[in-house]
Amino acid sequence: MIVWISFILLIILCLALDLGVFNKEDHVIGTKEAAKWTSVWVGLALAFSGVVYWLFDAELVANPTGLSPGEAWITYLTGYIFELSLSIDNVFVIAVIFSSFKIPAKYQHRVLFWGILGAVVFRALMIVFGVALINQFEWMIYIFGGFLLLTAFKMIKGNTDTDPHETWYYKMLVKIFPITEERNGHDFFIVKNGKRYATSLFTALVIIEFTDIMFALDSIPAILAITQDEFIVFTSNILAILGLRSMFFLIVGMLEKFRFIHYSLAVILGFVGLKMLALEYIHVPIYVSLAVIALALTAGILASVWIKPTKGEGQELKEYADEQEEAFKQLDDQEEKDGYN
Repeated sequence: MIVWISFILLIILCLALDLGVFNKEDHVIGTKEAAKWTSVWVGLALAFSGVVYWLFDAELVANPTGLSPGEAWITYLTGYIFELSLSIDNVFVIAVIFSSFKIPAKYQHRVLFWGILGAVVFRALMIVFGVALINQFEWMIYIFGGFLLLTAFKMIKGNTDTDPHETWYYKMLVKIFPITEERNGHDFFIVKNGKRYATSLFTALVIIEFTDIMFALDSIPAILAITQDEFIVFTSNILAILGLRSMFFLIVGMLEKFRFIHYSLAVILGFVGLKMLALEYIHVPIYVSLAVIALALTAGILASVWIKPTKGEGQELKEYADEQEEAFKQLDDQEEKDGYN
């Protein structure tokens, strides 16, 4: 219990420093800053793998699946890389949401911060619920496996350029809150004529939250195919989510170079789904899962680089990437100007 509380306190401290100290003022997150913070979050997650080894070696956490310290270490790394790779798909959707609701670049970090905070809470609940289901009903592993295969099939057929205004949760939101296109800085709500209105920032935040829940319905069952150890599932998942913000700003200007990554994710989800369905008959070593994830991601990135896009393909994402690139250019020009003054 002490270990769990310590980890949660660490996450709270990181989030408090993020918004309360390092990003207290609204500003455009440039590529250099995003790269720095991506390195910090990835470095923290990789360093935590050593903590996982030590905790299992010292028997300071429950070990229901009987993992050795070395097995716990590589299982955590596989889970983290797996969750981080699935987060790439979130970047595409978040980019479309920001573009659709015309969220200024300087306010995007604040929206993502609160979105990630909500995602941490929802995913924690889903992890506990998912593990409990599998422990109580072993046949649930086959339900999850079939669900992942269906998701992989839909991902291959799907289109990332879906208009957020057409989603059921947006239509539900507009029935609950009066919405205005006006903004007052980074405020989520404004008051006009004595009436409280939700701004586009709040709308984007809610859509991002619902979107992450939809993604979690895929990622949580998938990581449970890698391990059912609650501590490893929780820590790898949360640390991957925390790094999503900086990773978003790092690759948002290069979205067109990741056009085929959803095929890679479909392959990964399909592999994991088959692994869950064949769990009783075939034991797939954890290093094989890690290799499949790495090869699928590499193939998707290389295909995106080598195969030229067709006319109009991913147009909304390209327009958003161009907008971000222009915002970054203005930021760099301003920083250079300030340096000379």
